[in-house]
Amino acid sequence: MKITFLGHACFQVETAGKTLLFDPFITHNQLAKHIDVNSLKPDYILLSHGHADHMADLETIQKNSDAKVICIADIAGWLGNKGITNLHAMNFGGGFNFDFGRVKMVYALHSSSMPDGAYGGNPAGFVISSEGKKIYFAGDTALTLDMKLLADENLDLAILPIGDNYTMGADDAIKACGFINCKNVIGMHYDTFPVIVIDKAEAKQKFEKAGLNLTLLEIGASEEL
Repeated sequence: MKITFLGHACFQVETAGKTLLFDPFITHNQLAKHIDVNSLKPDYILLSHGHADHMADLETIQKNSDAKVICIADIAGWLGNKGITNLHAMNFGGGFNFDFGRVKMVYALHSSSMPDGAYGGNPAGFVISSEGKKIYFAGDTALTLDMKLLADENLDLAILPIGDNYTMGADDAIKACGFINCKNVIGMHYDTFPVIVIDKAEAKQKFEKAGLNLTLLEIGASEEL
């Protein structure tokens, strides 16, 4: 399983011969301007919620690739009205077996609306099981006790927001690791905007002190799991 960071909360995961793309926000992210959005041809796009900084490039990438979009049912309806028909709608607690593995939609504590202000349902996270590995993509979320429900998932990796202000900061993300029983973390949702710029060295030090492994990938860099 190969995980590539494309900036903000956007990740590409290559697993079981398929490519998954999470929360595509690239062309409007100045930190990711070296990433060619037209070169991305995922098989699946997983969307955590409807905010523009998580889906600004969804329509372009989907039309270029005909990727199947996995999202909460309310957003699937909105995308359908936009002419996107290759959709798989889900809701909290539900799971589905795809050709690369299993996806379970889990709770996230945040807000959600579509870029045009339309209702976007609720924000979500995903637990992905593939190739004998299990990863948790938290999406935008605050610390919530519901995370304790993931403690027995035997997660290999958690992708958690650490930028504070709009989501958890490093301190709450460390608490989240205890709730979900996972020591390996890739950070996301930091540095993109002035209010979420972090001290990366300080964040790594805090995680290390807590006995946790925090990876902060450069945009375009990958890690094998």
